[in-house]
Amino acid sequence: MGRSALFLFRWGIFLLACVFLYAKLGGPKGIVAVADQLVGRDAEWVLLGTVLVLMLINWGIEAVKWQRLVRSVDRLSFGRAFMATIAGTSVGLVTVNRTGDFLGRILFLAPGARIKGSFVAALGSIAQFVVTLVFGCSGLFALLLSDHGIPWSEGWITWTLITLSSLVTCISLVLYLVPGFLRQLLLLLPFLHRFERPSAVLAGFQRSELVYVLALSAVRYAVFNIQFMLLLHACGADVPVHEMAMAIPVVYLIATLVPSIMITELGIRGSVAIAVFAPFGGDPVGVLIATTILWTINVAIPAIAGSLIMVLADVRTER
Repeated sequence: MGRSALFLFRWGIFLLACVFLYAKLGGPKGIVAVADQLVGRDAEWVLLGTVLVLMLINWGIEAVKWQRLVRSVDRLSFGRAFMATIAGTSVGLVTVNRTGDFLGRILFLAPGARIKGSFVAALGSIAQFVVTLVFGCSGLFALLLSDHGIPWSEGWITWTLITLSSLVTCISLVLYLVPGFLRQLLLLLPFLHRFERPSAVLAGFQRSELVYVLALSAVRYAVFNIQFMLLLHACGADVPVHEMAMAIPVVYLIATLVPSIMITELGIRGSVAIAVFAPFGGDPVGVLIATTILWTINVAIPAIAGSLIMVLADVRTER
């Protein structure tokens, strides 16, 4: 990518992210309302502070994952890996299910390593996806066996969701643990044929490295589950901890399987959370506020920081 194209790309992402966040939060009044949510409803400051610290830990774990995954193509310091990860959030914000976050990350790699880095990024995404599916399916089964049940009539919808989730989990796990097979499937796409050589990086991963990254993904998953629990408690959702532990993975499961773009993501997450917590008697207002704050802390704030990093950071360009 040349200097001019890189300049336009970085500023384009910055402006698009700013416009999206401004519109999504409802302009000045909406931004004030979100700030009021953060300090209103008798929310406990210690819990909110803990959630903010966990946000840094969350993205720090993701940075370690990225640093570990790309070390075969480029050596990144933790600081640079962290900046790349945060920058990726601003690009992911404006793509379907945040699939474009790798575009922000690879800009922090050496120019000659970016194509390889794109293939490596797929592994990191699959690792987090697999963890979300595994815990989501477990939560779904737990809900089926609980006294509260699920927020829809048991029948074809339930079994379709279980079957689809289980099938996608198995396929994703195979593709992740056998990246050479993933490479072969990717090369079946005509527009990827010319990347046959750089895609060979996928076949070079050891099983132990993949398991390590999968474990980091599980830890990160636990972190944003804890964040959601703390916010539900702080916002007065009135749901016991053991019931949160069953319901939250199902919220993430459904939100992950439903394709979303920047305009609909928060709305989908909020409506899914309210529906899943309804059988537990969760206060819909508390659940919605907790979901909004979680999105603001984990997505909006990093995206703002990431868009600034995209503009200001030292990104290497082609000579």
